[in-house]
Amino acid sequence: MGNFGDDLRKERLSRGVALEEITAVTKISQRHLMALEQERFRLLPGGIISKGIVRGYADALGLDQHHWTERFLRACNETGELVDNDANWTAFASNVGKARIVRHDAAELRLRWAGAVLLAFVVIAAGWFAVRYFGIRAGWWPTLLPAQWVSPAFQSVWSQVHLLIKHLLA
Repeated sequence: MGNFGDDLRKERLSRGVALEEITAVTKISQRHLMALEQERFRLLPGGIISKGIVRGYADALGLDQHHWTERFLRACNETGELVDNDANWTAFASNVGKARIVRHDAAELRLRWAGAVLLAFVVIAAGWFAVRYFGIRAGWWPTLLPAQWVSPAFQSVWSQVHLLIKHLLA
């Protein structure tokens, strides 16, 4: 059995497929395909992505993906250029999932606090309007603020608003 890159190139040439065609089908960069054929594995992105490149290349040629992926891993080990194992990928994916959960929980907590603040505002506003309504009906609301604290302009506006409210409530 020959080396990985030469065998891969021979399979491609025996099928009469150009690298451009593989790139068009798989959307894998030509430099990565050439790095595979030349066994320059350090030029590949690494980890599971490198395995995906080998699988895509093999699939575009109609080869057995599993067989060629195993040969790729053996070739990487022989050259001393180890590909990241799946355990690191699994840990990474697990951490991404945890980060998403934490962000989701933080967003939910902010939404809950915003709802609580809005509810408190509504309750305070409803209480103020209820006390004001009953104060106007009972007649003690206009005497709530002493006249010396209120400017004459505010008193005229206040009396007009008071009359309007009285008219609306009647």
